[in-house]
Amino acid sequence: YLVLIHLFLGKSCRFIAKPCAINLGIQDSGPHRAQPNAILEKVFTSITKSPDGKRLEGLSKQLDWDVRKIQRWFRHRRNQDKPTTLTKFCESMWRFTFYLSIFFYGIRFLWTAPWFWDTRQCWYNYPFQPLTSRLYYYYILELAFYWSLMFSQFTDIKRKDFLIMFVHHLATIGLITFSYMNNMVRVGTLVLCLHDASDFLLEAAKLANYAKYQRLCDAFFMLFGVVFIVTRLGIYPFWILNTTLFESWELIGPYPSWWLFNGLLVTLQVLHVIWSYLIIRTASKALVRGKVSKDDRSDVESSSEEEDVTSNSTKGIFSTSSNGSNRLNGHVAGGQWTGE
Repeated sequence: YLVLIHLFLGKSCRFIAKPCAINLGIQDSGPHRAQPNAILEKVFTSITKSPDGKRLEGLSKQLDWDVRKIQRWFRHRRNQDKPTTLTKFCESMWRFTFYLSIFFYGIRFLWTAPWFWDTRQCWYNYPFQPLTSRLYYYYILELAFYWSLMFSQFTDIKRKDFLIMFVHHLATIGLITFSYMNNMVRVGTLVLCLHDASDFLLEAAKLANYAKYQRLCDAFFMLFGVVFIVTRLGIYPFWILNTTLFESWELIGPYPSWWLFNGLLVTLQVLHVIWSYLIIRTASKALVRGKVSKDDRSDVESSSEEEDVTSNSTKGIFSTSSNGSNRLNGHVAGGQWTGE
């Protein structure tokens, strides 16, 4: 039920986001459309979307077209199915709204929680720890949101890190569900709040990018990168993993589900390392070029070798992912930024 509410709110938020986007000058126009051609369309839909050199030569002779013109046609044809900048702006605004709201709710709730200041409190009197209503709603809202991300991943904007984000969502849902069932909600709230700390900054950077506020976009991305690396490579292993791996072992001893619980947490840490590498690589290139560049997860292809860049291409930042990569829900790499 809560998942359906989240999906409904996500769609409803776009009714608010769309007027905002239009006021910022974001047009509901997609990439340059390919010239109608029955032969190429049949190849594209029935055989391959990325023909090899031999097939390109054959099509060139059949149509009496230059090979580069055929390559350009296939690129435009692939891109015309991609979502518009307006669609991506609306999606990012919905996620930004949720991440920001749930982060401040979590901080406000945890500020008065004893285990926020002393992680050993997560294991005192375990498993006989009360489940307050505020803690319950915080947990359920987070769980519903990640379930909605899991479902919407198949209908929302497709990105190159689809598999990584799918594993991330599975691990997150598994952790939330498992910790709730085993009454490990205290340490679970710390994990949730820590992960929410950087996500809204990523979405803010994407919003600025879509609105073509380049300096604001770069500033948000750099801030996101710093917060992400500090929280995921610093605080997470030395604060969260320390208490789940060592303090829990010391205070309550080994238990059957200990290995599964910590296995999922370590899986998240591996994903953190991968995403941090992508962020650092992007930041390094940005320092050299003076701007943040294209996302590795970009869902619109680059046309660096062609003179006709698609109409929704802009200079600037990436997506993640979060979904990235979002998703983070978004990570970046070299090249010109092309929408997300």
